[in-house]
Parts: sequence; C-alpha cells; structure tokens
Amino acid sequence: MIARALVSTLLAGVLVAQPLFAAEPKAAPPPPPSTAGYQPQDKLERGLWYQMAEYERELKTSKFLVTDPALNSYVRGVLCRQVGEERCNAVRLYIVRTPQFNASMAPNGLTVVNTGLLLRMRDEAQLAAVLGHEFTHFEHRHSLRLFKNIRAKTDALSWLSFVPIPYLGMVAQIALISSVYAFSRDMEREADAGSIDEMVRGGYDPRAASAVWAQLGAELDATAKERGHRSQKDKSGGLFATHPRTTGRMATLAELAAAKAQTEPGVTRAAEYNAAIGPWWARLIDDQVSLNNFGGTEYLLATLAGGDSAGWTGPLLYARGELYRARGTGTDFTQAAEFYRQAIAKGETPPETWRGLGLALLRAGDKPGGQAALRDYLQRNPEAYDYAMLAAMAEGA
Repeated sequence: MIARALVSTLLAGVLVAQPLFAAEPKAAPPPPPSTAGYQPQDKLERGLWYQMAEYERELKTSKFLVTDPALNSYVRGVLCRQVGEERCNAVRLYIVRTPQFNASMAPNGLTVVNTGLLLRMRDEAQLAAVLGHEFTHFEHRHSLRLFKNIRAKTDALSWLSFVPIPYLGMVAQIALISSVYAFSRDMEREADAGSIDEMVRGGYDPRAASAVWAQLGAELDATAKERGHRSQKDKSGGLFATHPRTTGRMATLAELAAAKAQTEPGVTRAAEYNAAIGPWWARLIDDQVSLNNFGGTEYLLATLAGGDSAGWTGPLLYARGELYRARGTGTDFTQAAEFYRQAIAKGETPPETWRGLGLALLRAGDKPGGQAALRDYLQRNPEAYDYAMLAAMAEGA
C-alpha cells in the first residue's frame, strides 16, 4: 500500500508538473545580457561564459571564417537597425563559410551566421527576421534557461535511477525529457514572436519571417522528392521536438505579422541585399553544389531566378551547369554544357564557366570542343590552382 501510494504521488509529480520537478523558481529577473557592462550572475553562467570565450578564440583563427569587412559590416548593420546601437553593442558577429542554413547566438553575445543562410535569403527583411529571432533568444536568456532546466532535470533523472520501484524510473525519465523539449519549443515560439517586434522596430516588412520558413520547407520537399523519401519539413514535430513544426511556424508568423503589416507594411530592401551578397554569390553557390543535394539546389536556383527564363542570369546558369556536371548521370553532361553556353551568352559570368564547359564537353564525348574551352579558360585565368592538370587535358592527344 505504501509503495502504491508512493508511485501515485511520484507519477503525479512527474506528469502534471507538481513541485517535485517544478519549473525555475520565480525571482527578480537579472538584467538582460545586452545591458552595458553585464557580468555573469552565478557560477553556472561564469562557466558558460568561459566556454564561449574559448570557442570564440578558436573561431577567430578558423579557416572558414569570412573576414570580408564589407559583408560583416552589412550583416551586423541589419541587426543593429532593428535592435538599436546600444543593445547591438553586446553582440560580436562572425560569418562562417559553410553551406548549411543556420544562425546562432550564445548567452554572452557571440553570434554566428552561416553563409548557407545568406544564400537562401531573398532580401534584407528575411535576414532581419532570422537575426531578430536569434537576438530574442539572446536577450531573453533562452539558452541559459534551457541549460539550467536540463541540469535540474538531469539531477532528477539521476535520483530516479536509484528508486527501487519497477517502471517508475522509465516513465519518469520519459516525462522529464519530454518536458525539456516542450520548454525549448516554448522558447522558440517566444523568439518567433520577438522577431516580428524587432522587424517592425527596424522598419522591415514582418511578413518576410513566414516567407523564410515557406522557402525552407519547399526546399526540403524538393530534396525529398528527388531522393525518393519523405520530406523532413515537419520532422521537428513530436514528443521530443526542440522546435515547432515548420508548417505551424509559418502560420503563426503570418498571423502575427498580418496585423502589423496592415498599419506598417515596412520594406524588404531586396536590391540592397543583392548588392551586398553579390561579390560572394559564386562562392556560396559552389559550396551549395558540394552538398550533393541535387533536388534542393535545383529548387533553390529556380526560385532565385524568379520562376521564369528571364530571371536566369549568367551566374545562375553557371551554377546550374555546375550542379548538373556534379551529378553526372544520363544526359547531365550535355545539359550542363548547354547551361554553360547560355551563361556565356548572358555575359557577366565567372571565368570558371569555361572550365566547367570544357570538362562537361570532354565527359560528353566532344574532345575538340572540351579542349578548346579549357584553353580559353586557362587564358582567362592563368593563375588557376589546377592549371597544370587542365593544360595537360587541353593539349592531350
């Protein structure tokens, strides 16, 4: 009887969040980390700050760090336009050359933006939506709160492992772990709402936030279709999910933005965004092609082209040629060669277009045409890293 009563009490405490595993105690909130001169509040924070400082030290010497002053200044300016210079002073922003879609902000203000995210944004307002989301995480201390929540529940899990009652430990662990994920989802929703407020403050069109997730979802659908498996668009849903479902986020963000946009539609600043990203665009595309994600990349290029033939610029056609040449199945080499030719006809395309054309023609069986294109490339780029190899291919019997 005593054991049965204890089981009932413990399960009630776990499953309906009784004081046995209560949330963080309510206390006077510390100042936001963006406050000038902010210092870590306790031992746990000091440890996290130290770890982040070590990571930042390594990041500064990484070969993947983008040090271009113009690009760094532009991305930081988009954030500061929303949150204001005073709050922005707490942020140290780094751009990392990696093709994955991601951005993050640590509790101490360390901010990392992947170039894969920059490639996928259509305008400045969309970039502002992501940066505003991350800044809300930072200023609301979400990562620190989540860490403390996990720490508290991990201690509880350790205690439960010693409870000699069959199945109680397993049931309690499932309930505790799911509560951690639910806590994370709540913070993601709070950050989504915060991003809308920051965008409006910066004069951006808040509807761009929902568009970001619509684009990402469609790209995941295209990847799944080409690979013949189920789309990962809504993989984030479920009991052990850290983020809300993509489709749900789109709907919620659109609803939050609708009322704001009716009175303050804001701007998107697409021309300014394209001008800032332009010098890096070809390198970002090369990195994307290296992911070997044909379906997702084909969708991305098509949407960047605006969905019609007139939007296919020289650099976009070059990228499409690279994509087809990288896959290299069936008639891909012939199609790639045609895309390279169209890019050359458009003009304003990188010299690597002739390199791709030469290699595609050689693989398609047109040896004279391929060798001629390679010679043309070497004349245009005498400092090519693979000059010796390509020269031998261009002059081979």
